[in-house]
Amino acid sequence: MIKAAELKTFRLVLESMRSRLRGDVSTMADAALRNTGAEASGDLSRMPIHMADIGSDAYEQEFTLSLMANEEETLELVEQALGRIKAKKFGICEECGGVISKKRLEAIPFAPMCIRCAEKMESSGHHRPRQPR
Repeated sequence: MIKAAELKTFRLVLESMRSRLRGDVSTMADAALRNTGAEASGDLSRMPIHMADIGSDAYEQEFTLSLMANEEETLELVEQALGRIKAKKFGICEECGGVISKKRLEAIPFAPMCIRCAEKMESSGHHRPRQPR
């Protein structure tokens, strides 16, 4: 099992990740909204003139929104991991109930499953259903 001091370290790492992710998602949302806000408000001074620029702006916005979705998903996993710490279930695989190796948790502190279960899920093409908060 994970010692109390190690658990505290994991909690601090996860809290730091959560803060960074919240900031990143917020910053990206602001950037995406800023790009479309000028056009929606009729401020054409920022409108690109060339068709390639319009396509590039649309791609950039779509890419930013995709990154936001990934960051939000990771943020949710971090939140769940912090919940497992609070419930004293951190380091226990949610699939098989076995122990998640310390090495795995050091690499992916929000990992909800042991490596065997994660590999099994990945190879079968299944994803874990999202758990309610």
